[in-house]
Amino acid sequence: MTASSVSVYIHVPFCEAKCPYCAFASEVPSAGDGTLFLDSLKEELSFRRRSLGRVKTLYIGGGTPTFLAPPLWERLTALLESSLAFEADAEVTVEANPNSLSAGHLSIWRDWRVTRTSVGVQSLDDAELFLLGRRHDRSRALDAIAACRARGFSVSVDLMFGLPYGTLQNWARTLRETVAMRPHHLSIYQLSIEPGTPFAEASPDGLQDGYAPYRYAQWFLSHKGYEQYEVASFALPGNESRHNLNYWEDGEYVGLGPSAWGSLGGVRYRNARTLSDYVALVREGSPTVFEERLGRERAARQAAVLALRTTRGIVWKVFEARHGHRVGAKLREELERFPSRLVRCDATGASLTPSGLRVGNAIWSEIV
Repeated sequence: MTASSVSVYIHVPFCEAKCPYCAFASEVPSAGDGTLFLDSLKEELSFRRRSLGRVKTLYIGGGTPTFLAPPLWERLTALLESSLAFEADAEVTVEANPNSLSAGHLSIWRDWRVTRTSVGVQSLDDAELFLLGRRHDRSRALDAIAACRARGFSVSVDLMFGLPYGTLQNWARTLRETVAMRPHHLSIYQLSIEPGTPFAEASPDGLQDGYAPYRYAQWFLSHKGYEQYEVASFALPGNESRHNLNYWEDGEYVGLGPSAWGSLGGVRYRNARTLSDYVALVREGSPTVFEERLGRERAARQAAVLALRTTRGIVWKVFEARHGHRVGAKLREELERFPSRLVRCDATGASLTPSGLRVGNAIWSEIV
């Protein structure tokens, strides 16, 4: 199939070291792995060419994209420029780690198409950063935010709460110091213990409940001009992530690189997880190791959960045009059972209230 307009995600699978909480696919590369990755990515781009229409959003994540040295970034941007057709107003985001972000990266991005950087800060408390296994400190994180802003990028900052021995005072200070830098967007996540991670094998002491820091963030950020538009996402007006909104609105997207997910024509797919498997399968013709087509009702319910992550929520007219009136009516009946302080539901749509977003997992699990 050929998409008229599409979102693209590229996974860069390299990290300087594995953080103990992280379940994303990444590995410490050996010499030559960066070139091997780019060679295979070029082949996958050729393989998926029929699925690539005009690119409306591109997100380069990881892993650690800034672990690729500037010369490899020069090659990557040249490859993408020759392989993809971008819309004039395409949003192009790159994830940046404060420990590996350099002036060389910023210059290449500024001269190419990058419009937005997502800086993985996580905390501005050095003791918390140490417990998380992060290689940067508070000073380097603030410098990274400032450098991205100085180059004119729209800047998003990732922060984590519910950390070992974390306090509400520390969290409030991190939020206050981050907002003082005036990033355009913040994404906040509660630390979760994921299977297969070092934290799962030996859970850290002093883990904190996330309810209070999340509620505080909702209050504080709203008073600083940031609008919550998704359960974990806050933005200054007009700075919402278009790429992520495409996910939450159940749009189609092409995933490229090791472990990347894609969704096209009602079929979800995932690429091989490790670089070695990805390279081997690309050479055989396709790196895809998993595909599934959801049944009509399951697809509708998953789309409903994605929509309910956003403050806009479900618009019944749009939802039923895609998924049918029968499943829409069933979902409406189920959502109307929740207290109105948690779920707003009427003839036009349904969405979670600020209080509902605080317990979103419990609500979503009831309708999926």
